[in-house]
Amino acid sequence: MHLEPATSDDLPALHALVESAYRGESARRGWSHEADLLEGQRTDLAALEATLADTEQHLLVFRDNEVLRACVALTTKGDGLAYLGMLTVDPKRQGAGLGRLILAAAEEHAAAFGASRVEMTVIAQRSELIAWYERRGYALTGEQRPFPHGDPRFGLPRRDDLIFAVMEKTL
Repeated sequence: MHLEPATSDDLPALHALVESAYRGESARRGWSHEADLLEGQRTDLAALEATLADTEQHLLVFRDNEVLRACVALTTKGDGLAYLGMLTVDPKRQGAGLGRLILAAAEEHAAAFGASRVEMTVIAQRSELIAWYERRGYALTGEQRPFPHGDPRFGLPRRDDLIFAVMEKTL
């Protein structure tokens, strides 16, 4: 599986990919989405540009015949820790193993820049996604972090009890 760094030219297609996989009717084509929990945007171009410009972050993409099909973001946190976020697979390609391959490639990338552990946050109400990560070696740490309710940059919650569960894997 070949992941490559995203470029500024990728950002419009990358934004469209992320939105299609997480929100709205297009997301419902895949097995993993937040459309029932959140409305509004998942991210915006400004946030993607900031990620791309941050030297501590790695925004990686997977192309299939020059079309973006998946992405993932990694952030160097220090002390051997990498934060993994925005794992995205085109909803039409979900369920065929591409997410598993992207996750494994992202972990290899994290290890290559010195990470010995990978951490992520998952909306606690997404039990099927938590179970998917557990099957790939991630464990719930017991830590929870607040969801940014009231900040439309992260979406508009359909319920008021959203919270992030922290998961971690040793590489």
